[in-house]
Amino acid sequence: MSRPLHTQVAEAIRARIIGGELPTGAPIPSEAQLCEQFGASRGTIRTALATLRREGLLSGGQGRPPTVRDTALGQPFEQLISFSAWVEQIGHTAGQRTIEVARRGATATAAEALGIAEGDPVVDVLRLRLLDGHPAMLERSTFVESVGRLLFDFDPDTGSLYAYLTAAGVDLHGARHTMDAVAADETDADLLDIAVGSPLLRERRRATSSDGTPLEYADDRYRPDRVTFTIDNTRPSTAGIRTDVRILKEIS
Repeated sequence: MSRPLHTQVAEAIRARIIGGELPTGAPIPSEAQLCEQFGASRGTIRTALATLRREGLLSGGQGRPPTVRDTALGQPFEQLISFSAWVEQIGHTAGQRTIEVARRGATATAAEALGIAEGDPVVDVLRLRLLDGHPAMLERSTFVESVGRLLFDFDPDTGSLYAYLTAAGVDLHGARHTMDAVAADETDADLLDIAVGSPLLRERRRATSSDGTPLEYADDRYRPDRVTFTIDNTRPSTAGIRTDVRILKEIS
């Protein structure tokens, strides 16, 4: 089955941006020009441009013509997607260096998030995540033991934990994300190549199955010179109270 035309248009423009054909600050061709180039309607073009705005690739809107943003990489949080999958989708290279995979007793923080008792067995994973070979994020994940033990048959340096676990039948369905800032500890500083005490952006994540069972608690820490978090929302309509919130993380 062929992909929708708006998806094809978004992919084509995304490729121009990533490939440098449309550099930072460059204006995107007008809707009329894009309609002619792709043989598409204005509605199709507008849908494609909206997708690129959500990804953080374009600025503009509200009557302003779209231009290429200086922070050209963005991951939408409205979908539960792995770091590896996101980086590959936008045409860059994801990497990782595994520091440890260990079975141990759950900390108080992880136990509370996972709904288990402190000291219950869990599997901890510590990995340095790379973007085009450069340190971008330090990933600390704690999985309930029934899920985490599957990782002892997997080499975490080869790719996505989520992809492997999903293929193994684990129901990773949704997640709640909490954002804040923390100071880098010695481990953060050493692996992310920054000074101890440097500010880091932190994403804490609680991933669950489709029935709401907690499966993973994560504490991911990003270098602030490479990552920002942006929240887009809309005013509730008069027809009902509803807010559409999208959180994007962008790497400059």
